[in-house]
Formats: sequence, C-alpha cells, structure tokens
Amino acid sequence: MSRASLEAELAVLADASPAQLREQWLEVTRRPLPRVSPGLLRLALAWELQARSRGGLPRRVSQKLAQIASAKTSTREVQPGMRLVREWQGKVHVVTISEDGVIQWNDRAWKSLSEVARTITGTRWSGPAFFGLKAKTGRAA
Repeated sequence: MSRASLEAELAVLADASPAQLREQWLEVTRRPLPRVSPGLLRLALAWELQARSRGGLPRRVSQKLAQIASAKTSTREVQPGMRLVREWQGKVHVVTISEDGVIQWNDRAWKSLSEVARTITGTRWSGPAFFGLKAKTGRAA
C-alpha cells in the first residue's frame, strides 16, 4: 500500500460512524470485535492499517509485550558492559556485551544469547534463561 493510499484510508476513519468502524474492523482484521469505544476502535483500526502497510511491530517488541501480558516471566535486558557468567558441565563460560551491544563469547561475535547457549549446551536453550536473565514472576496469568 502506498503512503498516499494509507493516508487516504486513515482519513476515512476520522469521519466513520461507529457502525462503519465495526464493519471495517471485521473486514481488516477478521477477528472478533473488541468491546471498546468508537474512539478507541478508530485508533486500533488506524494501527492495524499502518501495521499491515509498514510491517507492524518488531519481533522483539511483540515478544516483550506477550511476556508482560502473560505475567509469568520477566526478562532483564542485556546492557552494554554486562558480563554474564555461567558454569556448564564443569566449565565456566563468560559472555560480554560490548559498548556497541555486540555479544562476545570465545573471541567471537554472536547474534544472540540463545545462539551462544545452544552452542555451549548442544540443545535449544533460551539464552536469557540460560544466563539467568529470565525469571518466573510468581504471578498467575
């Protein structure tokens, strides 16, 4: 969808009646209608249209929002300068986060903590869980 086309669709939302908004929600999302005010539905529809046009939220943001919504775990973000230490099968592994945010382990840059954890263990591990950054919150969803 072109920028002009998106702007035209967003402009239509401003003058749409509540019935038109409900109809458009079902057409655009193919999901059940949320029980919200017409004003909030207008905002939600605008977000849906923009997300469809521009790709939505980055995967990392979606995961963080889902984690917050479930209230089951909490993950601390890695910060530049961090040193993460984990013993695995009698060997100590040290991962550092450089000032530019690059993950360093065994004199090599890695894409993610999970990639490092998988290499160390030989199995699929959550890197944040393996290095102690992910913890259960103790709250039920």
